[in-house]
Amino acid sequence: MHRVLSFILLIFCFTNTAFSQGKFTVQNKNKSDKVRFKFINNLIVFPVEINGVELSFLLDTGVSKPIIFNILNISDSLKIKDTELIQLRGLGDGETVEALKSTNNVFRIGDAIKLNQDLYAVYDSNLNFAPRLGIPVHGIIGFDLFKDLVVEINYTHKFLKLTEPDHYRYKNCKTCERFYLEFYNNKPYINASVSINNKNIPVKLLLDSGGSDALWLFENEALGIKSSDKFFNDFLGLGLSGSVYGKRSRLDAFSLKGFSLKDVNVAFPDSLSIFYARRFKNRNGSISGNVLKRFNIIVDYQRGIITLKKNSNFNSKFTYNKSGIELAHDGVRLVKEKNNDSNTIANSNNQELNGTKIVLNNEYKLLLKPAFKIVELRRDSPADKAGLKLGDIILSINGKQAHQHSLQDLTHLFYDDIGKRIRLKIDRNGLVMGFSFILEDVFSD
Repeated sequence: MHRVLSFILLIFCFTNTAFSQGKFTVQNKNKSDKVRFKFINNLIVFPVEINGVELSFLLDTGVSKPIIFNILNISDSLKIKDTELIQLRGLGDGETVEALKSTNNVFRIGDAIKLNQDLYAVYDSNLNFAPRLGIPVHGIIGFDLFKDLVVEINYTHKFLKLTEPDHYRYKNCKTCERFYLEFYNNKPYINASVSINNKNIPVKLLLDSGGSDALWLFENEALGIKSSDKFFNDFLGLGLSGSVYGKRSRLDAFSLKGFSLKDVNVAFPDSLSIFYARRFKNRNGSISGNVLKRFNIIVDYQRGIITLKKNSNFNSKFTYNKSGIELAHDGVRLVKEKNNDSNTIANSNNQELNGTKIVLNNEYKLLLKPAFKIVELRRDSPADKAGLKLGDIILSINGKQAHQHSLQDLTHLFYDDIGKRIRLKIDRNGLVMGFSFILEDVFSD
């Protein structure tokens, strides 16, 4: 069963959208190249080389310019130059964020190269999305790549295919659907329809591969876009300007021309968090990774079209976090493990020195392992009712040590079947405690 996470959003609104005159070109005879990616929590993470330094970036159709985070850790080797101070604003109800705009940077993605790419470097150490994903993430890129190349996103086999537009040849595809894209502030929008209270409503949605949810809708009573009576308030994601909260609910159906999905997850973000995102008055929300992953996609900004073909993920059930817990990687902790090296154990011995007995026992070893902390806790959720608290460090889950899971796999357990019991051992300020709760269906009658 495919399960999804929806705790991270990466949609940004820039105060300055000027961009350089250069473009990405593919430096091989075929003018096309494949780049492998990791698919983490419905997000695409792939290698991007900047000024000779290989980094990990998120692919986000909803972002105008490349942004680098955690710049203090890589600034010396990255050789960022030609900078000016600007302000960035994104989702969330916080303030703008200071960043340095840098020009004349060399970007390489596979065989695709651009020699004079602008980027924005954010120095605020709190703006770090890597803990929520469990893998290093240094930045995000979108429009500047898509505007220059035809980008195929193959979610099935986890690769991007980058092709220069003049060399791209479309194949006949009777099972594909093609859509025209509309652009506003360099961001792509697509027309779709939602079914709410047995009424089909046309909607214009931001195409947002940088969000891990399925759909976001902006509530609008006049259009009939509103949450059903079955919803719960939840943390929706982390934006550039802070956390985003809102309602989680279900749609009867969501349609993209001939493609129709049933019982689709939907979120209705708080109006304050999306104040700047609603500057495009015709926008009704976003379509994100948990829907997009159900298709293999051809994105062609120069022709203003996107082509969708459903893949093996299409009929995957939409699930949600039934525990109320959101986790993040929080440094490391010392873990005592049995040493399985028989030679080392056999050589253990006791010695006496000046009357003092020294015990040399290598049967156990201390190792540094990742620590996972509760960073969001939904009020009145099963975990909240059980007594868990923000800041608790997860030591084990259902009898298995937490560090034996990846962050993604650990969190997937909270998306398991209704009625599943979750047993946690946690560390709360040095005190080890045990808790247990059952995953509940929030949407049940």
